[in-house]
Amino acid sequence: MGDDREPYLVVTERLELRGVGAQDLDALYTLNADPEVWHHLPEGRHSRPGITQAWIDRCTRHWELGGVSYWMARDRETGELIGVGGAQRHAPGFWNLYYRLVRAHWGSGYATELSRAAMRVAGEHDPEIPVVAWIHAHNAGSRAVAERLGLHDYGLRTKPSDDEPMHAYADRELPF
Repeated sequence: MGDDREPYLVVTERLELRGVGAQDLDALYTLNADPEVWHHLPEGRHSRPGITQAWIDRCTRHWELGGVSYWMARDRETGELIGVGGAQRHAPGFWNLYYRLVRAHWGSGYATELSRAAMRVAGEHDPEIPVVAWIHAHNAGSRAVAERLGLHDYGLRTKPSDDEPMHAYADRELPF
């Protein structure tokens, strides 16, 4: 980076966002194994640490290859885990906006704060591709976050990574 900043670190008003890495396995597994956190998609819940480790490995590859991926989000003052999220570049050419928060922190504005930072960093790396938040129709909380971010609902689209129809909230028209 050419300066004294730690790679993969972003600080917001309330959060310290640090790139996901191998040291985060226990915290991420606990978060992703919580059924309450997955109430909108129960089948997405992590049933064993190996699933979480594979997810961490994918995040790490994104950091290494593209310089942008998902962060661990912690309270700047206490170090308490708030959640995980950020932006990753996905095919066919969009930034995937993602977050998952510890249930106790829902409704506190953290998802919006984390997402704003992710959109800013993604735009600094490649402003030519859209930022997309893929959201299930019944996930009212995430839809509200997307609207607060100024993203537009381009309707049900097939999510490229898993061919699932989801609402595509994006910062511009989508070419796919």
